[in-house]
Amino acid sequence: MAVTADRLVEAFLEMLAAERGSARNTRIAYEQDLGDFAAFTAQRGEGVGKADPAMVRDYMSSLQAVGLSARTAARRLSALRQFHRFLLREGVRTDDPTSLLDTPRLPVSLPKYLSESEVDALLDAARRLPGRTGVLAHAALEILYASGMRVSELLALPRTALSGDAVLLMIRGKGGKDRVVPLSDAAKDAAAALVAGAEPRGRWLFPGRDPRLAMTRQGFFKLLKRVALDAGLDPDRVSPHVLRHSFASHMLARGADLRTLQVLLGHADIATTQIYTHVLAERLQRLIEAHHPLAMQAGPSSRDEMC
Repeated sequence: MAVTADRLVEAFLEMLAAERGSARNTRIAYEQDLGDFAAFTAQRGEGVGKADPAMVRDYMSSLQAVGLSARTAARRLSALRQFHRFLLREGVRTDDPTSLLDTPRLPVSLPKYLSESEVDALLDAARRLPGRTGVLAHAALEILYASGMRVSELLALPRTALSGDAVLLMIRGKGGKDRVVPLSDAAKDAAAALVAGAEPRGRWLFPGRDPRLAMTRQGFFKLLKRVALDAGLDPDRVSPHVLRHSFASHMLARGADLRTLQVLLGHADIATTQIYTHVLAERLQRLIEAHHPLAMQAGPSSRDEMC
């Protein structure tokens, strides 16, 4: 069966949508990464579905040569692995040229998050915005911080998501997987105020300028930057994902465990949740200093002598 390179990529993207329920932005990212690889193989007179291990290695080396970060290179390799496993499964190939490649070593980076007082400042600033904009901004930030959800999950919420006296919110997450998260009273009240003033025929909890459509990610980012400025925070430090990190970090700091946090965040693998262990380490240090017998008995000077 002769299949063009473009058709192979298209079939892979269709599989992501149909079988995995991948979001549009995820499919666009895969399409761009595979398009870059296809251009590389075309320059060498080969189709994207026929590259051998040596060509894949050369491609990965080329990414380093042009100065792409290890994180970007790792994402490109992940896309290639998923693509070639798909070709293997579909019988287009009999081997996987990516199977022996090592993932680029990523630098260890701690998640960026805001302090509790900074989150309070954001919520106050959103509440002060005039009119409908303030009601929408306040509800969005209350729900994001109360649930730790992704911005794509927030903007996909239907208007009926918080109807009645519901204390739990059903979220459709990555890969079409549903999860349930509890909401604070403040988040429920803010959402109720938003719904009360909404267009009666509107479908979305967070509508865009056209109430028939959901608010776009770009529109929400602009609104969040405005709120950050009004709160006296550097807008570059504030994003929906920083609020997600703040939710997770503050929950751990106040006693939540990693397994619970994994469920709330919708992580398929607890290894993803373990990026927040820096908060656990800080909490353990405080517990030792507060409760360990030797720490309580020895003052700073005597501890220095013991060392």
